[in-house]
Amino acid sequence: MDTPSLIVPEKSVFLETFGCQMNESDSERLLGFLRDLGYTRVETPGDADLIILNTCSVRDKAEQKVYSALGRFKHLKEENPGLIIALCGCVAQQEGERLLQRVPYLDLVIGTSNIHRVGQLLEEAGLRNKRVAAISLSGIIDTDEYGSASRTNGLKAFVSIMRGCDNYCSYCIVPYTRGHEVSRDAADIIGEIRRLCLNGVREVMLLGQNVNSYRDKSAGINFVDLLRGVAEIDGIERIRFVTSHPRDLSPALIRLFGEEPKLCRHLHLPVQSGSDPVLQRMRRGYRVDEYLAKVTRLQDLYPDIALTTDIIVGFPGETEEDFERTLTLIRRVGFDNIFSFKYSPRPGTAAADYEPAVPMAEQKKRLAALQALQSKITIKRGRDLVGRVESVLVEGVSKLSGEELTGRTASNRVVNFAAPPEVQGRVIDVLITEAHEHSLRGTYKEWKAYAT
Repeated sequence: MDTPSLIVPEKSVFLETFGCQMNESDSERLLGFLRDLGYTRVETPGDADLIILNTCSVRDKAEQKVYSALGRFKHLKEENPGLIIALCGCVAQQEGERLLQRVPYLDLVIGTSNIHRVGQLLEEAGLRNKRVAAISLSGIIDTDEYGSASRTNGLKAFVSIMRGCDNYCSYCIVPYTRGHEVSRDAADIIGEIRRLCLNGVREVMLLGQNVNSYRDKSAGINFVDLLRGVAEIDGIERIRFVTSHPRDLSPALIRLFGEEPKLCRHLHLPVQSGSDPVLQRMRRGYRVDEYLAKVTRLQDLYPDIALTTDIIVGFPGETEEDFERTLTLIRRVGFDNIFSFKYSPRPGTAAADYEPAVPMAEQKKRLAALQALQSKITIKRGRDLVGRVESVLVEGVSKLSGEELTGRTASNRVVNFAAPPEVQGRVIDVLITEAHEHSLRGTYKEWKAYAT
């Protein structure tokens, strides 16, 4: 007698992600867990049985976007009372049960350490008709927390290696929303990347609030050891990582850029300000000269390395002289790009009470001046690549033209070029012929002819 098959009803989820790469990685995990529960992703919230917003609270603007997005779903809940609306990520962790009071049609609040519990929490919200806030912060990482992921790009993948931060910079809310630093077991990370390779992944981005602090204490493995282990995996052709704290950028990690060919020569090294007094108030733990010494070492050893950074303008007490020092630093380093923001006070952080505040008009003025300077530097850095042959991982069809392909250099620059479709998924040599602020143009065929 045949055993009747279990029929699992089809369910659908709409997921919107705000914020950083860590949130994108968490969304991939969420989709993986939901896939195992029988959910398929849809692109329209009106078609979903479950709506999830994965949120960011690093800046006030990002947080306000979340509340605006939630407001758009109120009528859907009224039309379909069985619809489950969930909020996860840093805003969820920060606000907790207050969100349930503020948004009466919100069913689930899922904190940053509870993503892997999504099945259990959905059961409580759906079958038991409860509104739930799960925001406990765990000091350990269970192996099942990263056991499932739904990758949207077959060539590249984010891999979280740790979570949390112990630095407590005065402006930053991450230690409060992500908890203390805790690292995954190295064997678990290596196992995940091996599985990704079997699915066609060729480039991995290792993620952590401060990847330099990674430690698998039980195995005696530090971050450099982990990078070497990842590089030994057959099929992985490129390795990137983010984010690094300048204070913890070790000589061994600097040397590894020259020792390991799979490690892309692209480093994101947030400096935040070019003024020592501001850095001290930010509690960054380094001086400008210490930062520059490490940057100079990198640039002397690897003239082709691409450096990017974060800058906050208008931090409380920042004078015009402080800001000019930041511009001087930008000119000195010659970053490929910067990610720059006006200071945004976050609740519970030390800097939220700092005085004097920089007027918003002045913050906007300084941000515009900073971005105008960096735009010129970025264009120049791109033009310096014209005439050079760059290694490019071909990711697919260009958004600019369906007749061209696109990919990224090891320095993380976008390149558009004509090439046969069979080179997709491969790392190829492209001759750079043009430079624009946000992308490069190159040629594959002409380079091949030139090479012969």
